Amino acid sequence: MKGSPFEFATATRIIFGRGTLRQAGPAVSELGKRALVVTGKTSERAAPLLDLLQQAGLRLTSFSIQSEPTVAEIRAGAEAARDCDVVIGFGGGSALDAAKAIAPIATNSGEPLDYLEVVGKGGKLEAPPLPFLAIPTTSGTGAEVTRNAVLDSTEHGVKASLRGAQLLARVAVVDPDLTLHLPPAVTARSGLDALTQLIEAYVSCRANRMTDLFCQDGIPRAARALGQAFKDGRDVKAREDMSWASLLSGLALSNAGLGVVHGFAAPLGGTLHAAHGAICAAILPHGMHGNLRALRQRSGDEGSKQTLERYRQVAVWLTSNAAARAEDGIQQVLQLCGELKIQSLNSLGLSRDQIPEMVRKAAQASSMKANPIVLSEEELTQVLIESL
Repeated sequence: MKGSPFEFATATRIIFGRGTLRQAGPAVSELGKRALVVTGKTSERAAPLLDLLQQAGLRLTSFSIQSEPTVAEIRAGAEAARDCDVVIGFGGGSALDAAKAIAPIATNSGEPLDYLEVVGKGGKLEAPPLPFLAIPTTSGTGAEVTRNAVLDSTEHGVKASLRGAQLLARVAVVDPDLTLHLPPAVTARSGLDALTQLIEAYVSCRANRMTDLFCQDGIPRAARALGQAFKDGRDVKAREDMSWASLLSGLALSNAGLGVVHGFAAPLGGTLHAAHGAICAAILPHGMHGNLRALRQRSGDEGSKQTLERYRQVAVWLTSNAAARAEDGIQQVLQLCGELKIQSLNSLGLSRDQIPEMVRKAAQASSMKANPIVLSEEELTQVLIESL
């Protein structure tokens, strides 16, 4: 599995480091003169970027989304982008995903559901998207280098992805200084999303030698830095480490896939309307436990043995203990979730009678396909019960 041929794709250009926001103006100017700038609820935090773009002589149109992007917002954003040359996403994963989806819908016929997977028609994009530039202000999703955009289809009560290599950013500008403003709760849930992505990509059935490199660096780095960034948001070293770990998580997941935690995150996100990172954080230790339990029960084949060893290695990185067992990794994640004040799924609004529907929808989710082992309905149910 790990030594097999593989494909790797990512953003055309990645600019990383403190103060790199200053390079956004020249980078955008190379792509066009009229830019749609997609932000979260308010564009106030984007003021420094807007100033830089205006100084570069660019004509700007602003477009904000209220929360995680909906299909309706992408329709509206695509209309706003019709006269633009480039789309810029500035903000957390939601703003980046919105910009990433707007860029192709603006140049293709039809509407988002024609191209959305699972609940849409899953059609192929025919025309190239507008150039897309990503500037993250959180350290979690790695959306600046992923090839999918997660949208909330409210009419279907689920989140699904617009997916394809054409969605990759032309330029990703990752400036850790942009994360210094993050409140502790956002730091916690976005950081645990990054850690989840690194762990799931490492144990994925699609993992390869290149994605392994990102996970080997990212998992121990996030395990060391996340608690410190939560306690002291102005700790520049911790913020830089988390921005790097988040970037690595995006590079890994985009090429290796994810697993059970993100398989559940799609339907739960559409039902609970809770932040994606909060949902992933609530499930992570229990998803790890569910996979380990299933792997041990079916450990006769070589693939299961290799994945069990990978979980043991994850535990070593999480605990900084060379003698750690796979289960020690779960305990370390549980302890970290406690320190970061992570809520359970029950606290986020999930009731026990909703579990069967969530299990049914999760089994069909794209992310579930890369889980290292196929989990039964009973095993999936147990993961959610433990996450309540």
